[in-house]
Amino acid sequence: MKKSIVILLVFYSFAIIAAEKVNELEIGDKALLTDVNMQEVTGKSISLNDVKKENGLVVMFSCNQCPFVLRWEDRYNEIKSWADKNDVGMVVLNSNYQNRSGGDSFEAMKTKAKEKGYNFYYAVDKESKLANAFGGKTTPHVFLFDGDFKLAYKGAIDDNSKSAASVEKTYLKDAIIQVGAGKNVALAETPPVGCGIKRKVE
Repeated sequence: MKKSIVILLVFYSFAIIAAEKVNELEIGDKALLTDVNMQEVTGKSISLNDVKKENGLVVMFSCNQCPFVLRWEDRYNEIKSWADKNDVGMVVLNSNYQNRSGGDSFEAMKTKAKEKGYNFYYAVDKESKLANAFGGKTTPHVFLFDGDFKLAYKGAIDDNSKSAASVEKTYLKDAIIQVGAGKNVALAETPPVGCGIKRKVE
């Protein structure tokens, strides 16, 4: 019994240490690592600075295989349309470092983007650097920055991953419209819903 308790305490200690390696942006914080170059599925190298538009930037942590992503991903192109209409950029990042030799490999990302007709940047977050800097927790997890690169909204896309037709609260769409109009986001944070990011924690 005592041995089991010791093992649990050791495991818990390591969990705390690992957690301390991951930052968490709060509403109003400036975006970090905006100049880090990332490989996008077309082969192009991009940074957040490159993708941001006049009124801001949507950064979404996603992947290829998570069941929650599979339910939501058909809405990604529509999110890009909302962003375009409000002069907001958009990039989707795959931070699943632990799956990079499998379902979240760069080749698998290219296949996914082609099959789903992605109309936005889909890039590799190498070694989970941005996920760790922002505090990305799940796939998907959205971070919306305003024109000054300050965090205006973070959380879920909407209130129903299972059915786009049954959505009642369009969190991200509303936030993009408000940021595009130069307003504060009324509902600035919602709980992220999805699979945990298979990140690299140094």
